[in-house]
Amino acid sequence: MKIDETLLQKLEKLSSLQIEASKREDTIKEIGQIVDFVENLGELDLEHEEASFSTISGGTPFREDIPSTDPKIIKTILENAPKTAGGFFVVPKIIE
Repeated sequence: MKIDETLLQKLEKLSSLQIEASKREDTIKEIGQIVDFVENLGELDLEHEEASFSTISGGTPFREDIPSTDPKIIKTILENAPKTAGGFFVVPKIIE
């Protein structure tokens, strides 16, 4: 795929970004290199590869979910909240 000034203008509009005039040529070159790299990935033979994989054999280990009611932890967390009431965060109402 050829990256040119017209395509760069379209990408600017879609991304709501504006590229400085002094950096336009370098940006076109860099985007072209990225597109070329991605096109190379299409040449790989992945017919016999699984669609997904995991680095952990046997899946992710689970831990028991035990709630903590340590008052020191609750106090520390609520100290960072803008508003609290009764040991809970107070947030704006969004549903009428």
